[in-house]
Order: sequence, then C-alpha cells, then structure tokens
Amino acid sequence: MSEKMKTENLHLFYGEKEALKGIDISIGEKQIVSLIGPSGCGKSTFLRCLNRMNDLIKDCRIEGKIYYNGLDIYAPSSDTATLRKNVGMVFQKPNPFPFSIFENIAYGPKTHGMRNKVKLQETVEKALSEAGLWNEVKDRLNSSAMGLSGGQMQRLCIARALAVEPDVLLLDEPTSALDPISTEKIEELLLTLKDRYTIVIVTHNMQQALRISDMTAFFLLGEMVEYGETTKMFYSPQDKRTEDYITGRFG
Repeated sequence: MSEKMKTENLHLFYGEKEALKGIDISIGEKQIVSLIGPSGCGKSTFLRCLNRMNDLIKDCRIEGKIYYNGLDIYAPSSDTATLRKNVGMVFQKPNPFPFSIFENIAYGPKTHGMRNKVKLQETVEKALSEAGLWNEVKDRLNSSAMGLSGGQMQRLCIARALAVEPDVLLLDEPTSALDPISTEKIEELLLTLKDRYTIVIVTHNMQQALRISDMTAFFLLGEMVEYGETTKMFYSPQDKRTEDYITGRFG
C-alpha cells in the first residue's frame, strides 16, 4: 500500500511547552487511521499539524518533517491553501456557515475559482450524495443550513470538505456531540468514503476506533506510545500503557 502522509521526528512547542515529542508515523493511502488517548495527550494537536492548522496559533513552533505524497509540507515552496484543499478538515462541533445548504457546499469550489453554474450544481449534488445527505436535503437546497439537525449538520460539513475534492480527510472527534443514530450514520459514511479517501480521525470512543479504523495510534502526554493494526492493538497491545488505557485503568 502506498504511503499518503508521513511524519519524521515531529516535535511541536507552544512557547516553551513541548506538546508533541518526536512523532514518527506513516499513513497509508485509502485507510482509516484512528488517533486515541486521554484528553490533552496531543492527538488533536497532531491532527492539526497534518494540514498546518497550527500555523494559526500564536507561539506555535514545529520541528521535524511532515510529508504529503512525498513532499515536505513545510518547505518554502509549499502552498498552505493548496495543502488545505487536498487535506480537508472537519471539526468536533458542526460549524455550517449561516448560508443556504447549497451555498455552504459551493463556498469552497467558488473560492478555488469555480464559476460555472452547471458545474457548481453537479459538485454540490456529488458532495451531498457522497456524504449521504442528498436525498434528505435535495428539495430544500436554498433553505438555511442552520435548520438541519446536528447529525445532518455534521454530514453537511463533511460534504463541504469533500466538495473541493480533497485527497485526505481529517476529522477531529466528529461524532462526540451527536446521538447514537447520527454517530452510526457518520461511521457508515466514513467506511464508504475509505474507498476514495485517506481518513484520519481523532476519537475518544475506543469502540468507534475498533469498529471503523484499519490502523490506530495511541497518544499519551505528547508521545505516540503505539501504532499498528487496530485489531492487534486492541487485542494484543505491545505496550503496558496501551493495555492500561484500552482496558479502562486510566483516561
């Protein structure tokens, strides 16, 4: 399986505080990778490194290398706008824009220069279909996105990320604010998207990691303690700290 993203000896500092301590990870193409660990362990910080969202945080400094398709994303020639188009992000709380459903999805493609109305309509329909939302909203595309349920809003945000045709999808606890039925829909959706995208997901829900991910990384106090096939990690972890976390002894 070809490698989609890789980090080498990645350290991240907020001022003097070291939040990530030498992370080495290889993320394969068209896989779902779960990042697990207790609150404050660095998993969301690591996720935000993968599309340079941490650039927006004051006094944040990174050492080490991050590669996307073999290219160093922190190289001077790297364009962050292009990177974030290719490596999309969906956040914990659904955050639709206060526009219509259609305009929420069309926003990204328009920003990247798409003006043709027919092409925009096709893009919106494709993204909403991929996110499993088209049949629920096709008759009210001009209605406000704020009128959707929480689960629908989160699928809208996934559709919005898909509309710019990314390669990698980063999700930061996308179901933590949702009810069990909405959570199940998102999980089913991610399993179908895996055929076309590489997905990295931060989750507090270990059963979710076990249900959907091919690979899992366990973070603790800024270190990546263990990384491997999900079933192997859950049923025969190599590190005592992983075992203690998975069996509920802490965290």
